[in-house]
Amino acid sequence: MRVLRAIVGALAGYFIFAVTGVLLGVLSGRNLHADQPFWFVAVTVVYGMLFAALGGIVASRIAPYRSWAAAGMMGLLALGAAVSLVMSPEADARWSQWAALLFMAPSAIIAPRLLRQARTD
Repeated sequence: MRVLRAIVGALAGYFIFAVTGVLLGVLSGRNLHADQPFWFVAVTVVYGMLFAALGGIVASRIAPYRSWAAAGMMGLLALGAAVSLVMSPEADARWSQWAALLFMAPSAIIAPRLLRQARTD
């Protein structure tokens, strides 16, 4: 049962991240795989980090005895970004995939650890 909760947690965390990312693209009317002004890239990276962190926290809450649920969520996020990076057409900008790999995926694993550490202090 614990393994199942870890898998469900990882998928739920990734779902939170993915859906909010799609919503950002839809609501802003921008293609997140195209060149964008620096201010939009910066806002998007912070937005993505926040929702990746939220996804990691949700993943770790669903599977509280398996800290690797958040790691699994981070792995799904990184895998999605890496596949997108490899499969995207040459003309696409790659800033969103690199941001997901370098900033957003680590946020998914760091946030639950910081939260857990804050509770024990």
